[in-house]
Amino acid sequence: MISVIVAAHDLQGQLEVCLNSILNQSSRDVEVVAVLDQSAECPADLVDDYARRDGRVSVVRLTGVVGIGRIRNAGAERAAGDYLLFLDSDHIFGGETLQAMGDQLQSADEPDVLLFGHTRLHRGRSWPGAAAGLLARQGREPFASIDQPELFGAPAYSWDRLIRRDLWIRQELAFPDGLHEEVPVVHRAMLAADRVAVLKWNCVQIRRRHTQHPAGSPDGTHFDVFGRYEESFDLLEERDALDVVAPFLFTRMIRHYLFLLNLEGCLSRSERPQFFERASEHYRRFLPDGYEHPESREGVKFQLVASGRYSALKAASLPQRARSFVSQGAAVRGR
Repeated sequence: MISVIVAAHDLQGQLEVCLNSILNQSSRDVEVVAVLDQSAECPADLVDDYARRDGRVSVVRLTGVVGIGRIRNAGAERAAGDYLLFLDSDHIFGGETLQAMGDQLQSADEPDVLLFGHTRLHRGRSWPGAAAGLLARQGREPFASIDQPELFGAPAYSWDRLIRRDLWIRQELAFPDGLHEEVPVVHRAMLAADRVAVLKWNCVQIRRRHTQHPAGSPDGTHFDVFGRYEESFDLLEERDALDVVAPFLFTRMIRHYLFLLNLEGCLSRSERPQFFERASEHYRRFLPDGYEHPESREGVKFQLVASGRYSALKAASLPQRARSFVSQGAAVRGR
């Protein structure tokens, strides 16, 4: 029933645990498509050993070193299951997850998309996914995504949902080259789905802080994210969903930009002002009519992006003690 496409880049030595968490489930109605390129981080011997020992595992080999988009697309082309799930080597399936997924798919009469929860393990603590509250409010009956537009305010991950394979094929879905490749693909799948269902389980745990896959993309940059959201907003217009969905997608977009600006090691010091300028331009360009920004400190940051005040955003992003120090220094200098 389910094809799990695993991008077999194994920077942290976690791939074996990932594969075991899938294959050792009580439900065996699953196939694993492990995709390798010629990167040094892909343990071909390990994957080949799993394929020899378990007929549910197949291997796709790509020439050269390619980005995560092409890796996932190659896995989707090989997959034979009714549903596609895209995992990375640092994901773990929870116990009895496959059985719960299968039961919910049957209960919901095989929806186009099945959403489920996840957790993130960071520094020894497990954190609920950003969509946890949204999923908790959903009922058991399938729905059209346009009827629950708040779901577009959640991060667009490809590893916290099952996508029906015939929908994938019919919509000619494919991950683009570059970084942040999931954004338009997830939004296109959600808008094309006639029926979306929810499984209120934390089915997957991700064991890293960053959302970007370790394989990355040889030619990608974090500036790719702007084109991704431009594509998503164009899609809303094509589907006549702009008025309903835009406020939620807009909030997600600005949160994403602020996250990247704040993430250590993501953007160089010289890139940050240009990235902020692009984010500010997108704020003005895609601002929905009557939009109300979030409250409290996050709302202040939204307003600073809107106004194009990069220096003020930098100060607002400092820890409280550092902001106090900067303010005292400015007062001493009479500024």
